[in-house]
Amino acid sequence: MTAGRSGSVKMLQTGEPPLAKKARKKQARGKVTATTRLTEIMKPCVWKEFPRDLYETVIARLPITTFFRFRSVCKDWNSLLTSQSYSQQCAQVKQTCQPWIYATIPGKANDGAIYDPQSKKWYHPPVPALLTELIVEPVASAGGLVCFLDSEYLTSYVCNPVMASFKELPARSVDFGAIGMTVDASSPNAGYKIVCISCDGEYEIYDSAKNSWGCPGSLPTNIKRPLNLNIKSQAVSIEGTLYFMHSNPDGIVCYNMMIEVWKQILIPAPLHLSDYTVAECGGKLMLVGLENNIAMTCISVWELQKMTLLWKLVDRMPTQFCLDFYGKPVELDFLANKGLVMMSLRSKRKYRLITYDLSSKEWFKTARKIPSYGRKRPWLVNGTAFHPCSTDLV
Repeated sequence: MTAGRSGSVKMLQTGEPPLAKKARKKQARGKVTATTRLTEIMKPCVWKEFPRDLYETVIARLPITTFFRFRSVCKDWNSLLTSQSYSQQCAQVKQTCQPWIYATIPGKANDGAIYDPQSKKWYHPPVPALLTELIVEPVASAGGLVCFLDSEYLTSYVCNPVMASFKELPARSVDFGAIGMTVDASSPNAGYKIVCISCDGEYEIYDSAKNSWGCPGSLPTNIKRPLNLNIKSQAVSIEGTLYFMHSNPDGIVCYNMMIEVWKQILIPAPLHLSDYTVAECGGKLMLVGLENNIAMTCISVWELQKMTLLWKLVDRMPTQFCLDFYGKPVELDFLANKGLVMMSLRSKRKYRLITYDLSSKEWFKTARKIPSYGRKRPWLVNGTAFHPCSTDLV
């Protein structure tokens, strides 16, 4: 018995104790450092002769999130992204990523952040120098482009957030009521169009191919005016038709870009629904809004039925999300309405970002941890969804 015990003690004494947490961290850090040193050894004599077309072939197939790092390597690498041959490489690659969300952050001049729903991460991309001197907010998007308006709603701008490219549009003659945007998907870099409509029914169309506003006109006389356009609801585009939501009476004004025809559809909003926006998913017209007929704050999702032209309830926010605002008045804003719906819910002491995937019917609580903000959780006030694309030109 005694001998057995002493043998056991001896084994414990001679055996190495398990590594403490700090020691394990140091050991892991050492391995990472060694690996990094190996990968950082890039011989200039080899890499300076690396074929440019091979760079472009590889870059076109990289995840779009790598662009922010790639553009910061050097001017030569950054110039690759704007070359014609690179655009041709991208045209051969099928883009399947989800829409991203561009949101503005108050407190800093035109500070914006981009949310990638696949990685569930926020990015803090560089902003064009001209944009940092202005107070602007996103009002529309199409493809990889985002349209901004200044604080006076007078001047329009178009930006590709991935490429940090930026353009000021010529002055328009129509007062702002709502703006819709479409891209020509028939061929790469085919251009885009922007429709600006006023509450009085006047409209004007910007064509990027001509770099000018044109086709000024008035809505047909059978469309009731003035239009009480829903400021919280951005226009959506489905198969070349733009949809603008209005109230009093509730309905939608749509414009077919192909045949240049306006149409109004009077559709009563669901009972007890407020703070709502029109949304788009897979060619379907959706409605997302706040239900007020119950004690809990609840977000509901509706789909427009083509035969009856009525809204049909298809989903509601999970109960556990609703309980966060039980019995509290809530202010709801929308940061996206294309494929993804991002909602900002605010009460007196709580602030939540909720994202809803219209295709998979999944709800997510979205973190607000944005790079360069440290522990701060900035408020997000305006936003729009766009499909990241490095080849969409402003």
